[in-house]
Order: sequence, then structure tokens, then C-alpha cells
Amino acid sequence: MPEIQLKDRLTVTPTGAALAADVAGIDLARPLDDATFATIERAWHEHLVLRFRGQTLDDDQLMRFSARFGTLDRAPIQAAKSNEVRPNEWVTIISNVKVDGKPIGGLGNYESLWHTDMSYNDEPPIASLLHAHEVPPAGGDTGFANMYRAYDTLSADLKARVEGLTCKHDASRNSVGELRRGFSDNMDPRETPGAVHPIVRTHPVTKRKALFLGRRRSAYVTGLALADSESLLDRLWTHATQPALCWFQQWRVGDLIIWDNRCVMHRRDAFEDTARRVMHRTQICGDRPY
Repeated sequence: MPEIQLKDRLTVTPTGAALAADVAGIDLARPLDDATFATIERAWHEHLVLRFRGQTLDDDQLMRFSARFGTLDRAPIQAAKSNEVRPNEWVTIISNVKVDGKPIGGLGNYESLWHTDMSYNDEPPIASLLHAHEVPPAGGDTGFANMYRAYDTLSADLKARVEGLTCKHDASRNSVGELRRGFSDNMDPRETPGAVHPIVRTHPVTKRKALFLGRRRSAYVTGLALADSESLLDRLWTHATQPALCWFQQWRVGDLIIWDNRCVMHRRDAFEDTARRVMHRTQICGDRPY
């Protein structure tokens, strides 16, 4: 897609990878007119992930921009062992930083495996936005995978195999494997608590089909023998996370990224715990996948 220009200032430049584009020439701390936002929203639907560099936003400004995409969703359930304090129910702080011995956020410095945000809910969020306040000198990069292209490039036999199948998405653990509050450990994926969604979903705006995998641990393809479910999911995950379908973000302070949770998976690299990483995230309410 060629570069989009609006009033000779806003530009949308694709990364050249399987997904993502840079949006420049705009200050998101200021209110957006409808024409400008419409351009941003169209670019988001086309490129799935948008990056805005050099943004200085407080939480109110982050929430105001986020709310242009839909109704703000509440932050997800905390890990069982977490004692982090959340000053705002609409903003999740993702950080390894501690003040007076108490974490200011969640998910620490661990690797976060490929996942879709909050897919264990009956109505997962349609979007997540992540704003970088502090970043480590190395590590902590975020990868994104294009689930439209993952579906489109399935072999004919695998595409026919998954049509009409559903998968249960584990609600008990977060993306770094920590048990959430209110849940007990479970070793049998068939007994996993969580929502059941189609493996192939249709995007309600673009009408394109995408794989909708959620996260691998404790997932279960409903109605299959456990061994068959594990084998099928292993094939799908190997295909969906191949490098040709991905793009990786190396964070700078001030970066703001929005991704379409309906057709994108993401992951995070680990980083040294002696380094500081502080990110503020919002999410947008969605509807039931179909």
C-alpha cells in the first residue's frame, strides 16, 4: 500500500513485514478530528498493528485515544501471588519495577508466550494498546503474528480439518504462566476453565477469516480425543508462529502500539530483571467471536 497522507502531515508507512505500519505526523495527546481518526482506523484494519512513535501521554490521554476505538474494557484478573496496586481499573501497568518492595505492575521480566489477550472471556477485547514509559537497553521486544495470513496459508487438508471446530481457551493462567486469582491448578486440558471459541473466526469489519488460537497451554479442541487435540493444536501453532508471518517491535520510550486482537497474536521476549520496563496498557471491549 502506498503511503497515506492527510493534510500533508499524517503518514501511514507499512513496515514491509507480514503486518504493521508506522503512523507519523500526529500528537495523540491532542483530540483527533473525525477525518484523522477515520484514516487511522482504516490503516489499522489494513495493517492490523499500528505504531505511533514519540508519544507523551498520561493515562487520561491514553484512555481518551483508546476509547475512539470502542468502549474501554477493565484490566484482566491479577495473578494469585501478585500484590501490585492498580490505581486505575482501566489501565494495566506491565512492569518489573518495585517501589518499597512492592511491584507497580504485573508480568515481571519473564518471557510472555504467544497469545491473544483475554481470549478466555466469552467476549474478548477487540484491541489492546500499549504505551512505553521506560524500556530496557536490551530484550523485552514484542512480536506480532498475522492470523489472517496464517489461515490463508494453511494447507488445503488442514484448512478443511479445522473448519467448524472450536477450542477451549484457558482462563486459569496469564501469558507468563502465572496462576490467576480465584483459579486452581489443572493438569487436564479437557477440564480447563474458559470460553469456547471457533478456531477459524470471521472479522466483523473486514469479513476476512483468521485463525483464533488464544494461547497454547491447556488449550483443548472440543470433542476430540486429547491426543488428537494436542496433535492438531501443535500443527496449527507451528504454522501460525513461523517467522514469515511475524513482525517484531523493538521498543523506544514514547512508542504507542495498537493491535487488532481479533486477527493478531503477540508475545514478549524476556529481559534482565536489573533493567526497568514500564508499559501502560488499555483494552477495548469486544463481542463473541463467530
